[in-house]
Amino acid sequence: MSVPATIAERKTQAAENFRAAGLPNRRLEDWKYTDLKAALGSVSLVDAGAAQWSFEALPDGVELFDLARSDAPEWVQRHLGVLAGEDAPGNASLAFASAGFALRVPKGASAGEARVRISGSGNLRALVMVEEGASLSFAEIHDRNATVRNVGLEILIYPDASLSHLRFTPRSGGVATESIKALLKENCRYAAHFADFGAKLSRADLYLKIAGEGAEVKLSGVSVLGGSDHADVTTHIEHAAGKAKSTQVFKYLAGGKSRAVYQGRITVDTGADGTDSRQLAKAILVGDRAEADLKPELLIFADDVQCAHGAAVGDLDTEALYYLRSRGVPEDEAREVLIRAFLGEAVDEIAVDAWHEMVWREVETALRQATEVLS
Repeated sequence: MSVPATIAERKTQAAENFRAAGLPNRRLEDWKYTDLKAALGSVSLVDAGAAQWSFEALPDGVELFDLARSDAPEWVQRHLGVLAGEDAPGNASLAFASAGFALRVPKGASAGEARVRISGSGNLRALVMVEEGASLSFAEIHDRNATVRNVGLEILIYPDASLSHLRFTPRSGGVATESIKALLKENCRYAAHFADFGAKLSRADLYLKIAGEGAEVKLSGVSVLGGSDHADVTTHIEHAAGKAKSTQVFKYLAGGKSRAVYQGRITVDTGADGTDSRQLAKAILVGDRAEADLKPELLIFADDVQCAHGAAVGDLDTEALYYLRSRGVPEDEAREVLIRAFLGEAVDEIAVDAWHEMVWREVETALRQATEVLS
């Protein structure tokens, strides 16, 4: 299907797609663990209003455009909404958002960290472009104060460029969804970490197309959940070009009546020979009422590939626990040591030191809040 020529036409098309499909519910395979329609109830994404954004850090040389303005530069007009996709939240963020931003890192620029704080309820749209040979660290920090927040993010990474990306969502009592669409060109690098500490319903959807040979993707994520928290990360990496590599490491701890969800699909297209793709998702359940649904998938249409996936749900390693206890470590302390080591494997995937420290502080806070279910 061809892409409408103008932003206005793309927004109109997105609104039509959203209304035709309706809100996703558990009868749809990709949403069987996360019933958005039930969580929203009578709340409409059409009339949800606009979430707010503000940059706490913006490197020199990075171009920022406010999507509330009508005088969009050529690069925004050409790219915003092109990666809209077919999912309902993504279409809603494009069609109904009256707020948002676009970032562009010019060719060859080695930028530092761009950090945006997203707050309030409503729809938000964003575009991040990293041009050829450029680099950027981009952190989106979500406030807790949202009843319903729906974000759509488009990412374009050009040849030989690199993007480090953090999505940080502390625990909240609302509904939070984000639809991320990314297109990667030759020899580029994309590393993303999803630190999600739960909400009434929280879901991050990532569709990533590797369109150039030599690209490398590293995805990781951590969640510590308690009470009735819900956190869902759903990824789809399409290897459309060969000689590319992708890895995924996601770790969850779920206590109380919480629910952790990971769905990871890898598609290797015909002709994408030389692909190397691996995914690992593990969850520890604390107590007998928590739930973790881990669903890795491989769809391979090429011959010369290396692909693997793994998933495991259970309690702590009994042999490791026994080892620590046999050396005089009290059981509660031994369990906490093992839990921190388990979660640390995913957090250690974060290469930016400041992000690593921020995520680990939130992990520690979440573990302290869940003390009653860890003993």
